[in-house]
Amino acid sequence: MVTDTGPDSAGRVSRPAAERQPYVESTIIMTTVRVIAPFVLTLGAFVMFHGASSAGGGFQGGVIAATTVIMLGFAFGINPVADRLRNEYLGVLLILGVGTFLAIGFGGYLAGDTFLEVSAYETVIDHGSKYSIELVEVGIGVVVAGVITGLFFLLGTGIDSVAIGTEDDTE
Repeated sequence: MVTDTGPDSAGRVSRPAAERQPYVESTIIMTTVRVIAPFVLTLGAFVMFHGASSAGGGFQGGVIAATTVIMLGFAFGINPVADRLRNEYLGVLLILGVGTFLAIGFGGYLAGDTFLEVSAYETVIDHGSKYSIELVEVGIGVVVAGVITGLFFLLGTGIDSVAIGTEDDTE
């Protein structure tokens, strides 16, 4: 066991990361996150879906949904959660979010109006503008949740763990 021997020559009391004790899992935190996470994710989805008709929207709902993943990372460890939620899954979320936004946007052209003109959907489907706005909000929320989660994992696991090509690989 490593003990702290007091301040070093620069007057710092902290130990280097290699000498620190690892994070000890807390049963209370893990149980609390297990109970709270579904409710927080549901709140995020609610805020995303009701952004057009009440307070909230895609950005706010996406941040709340990403908070669920961040809570899981703090409770169960960043590396195990990052291993379960791979970059490919986050990439698919980003593509689906951007694709939904662009599909609704360019669908305005097909309905006979301009880009992201959702009133044109009223001629195609009953309450079409309402549904299209909700889909745009969900698309934005999915993109925001994916980006925030990806940044959290990138910062939490370390940039040096990302596969970066070196000059030796190009030979």
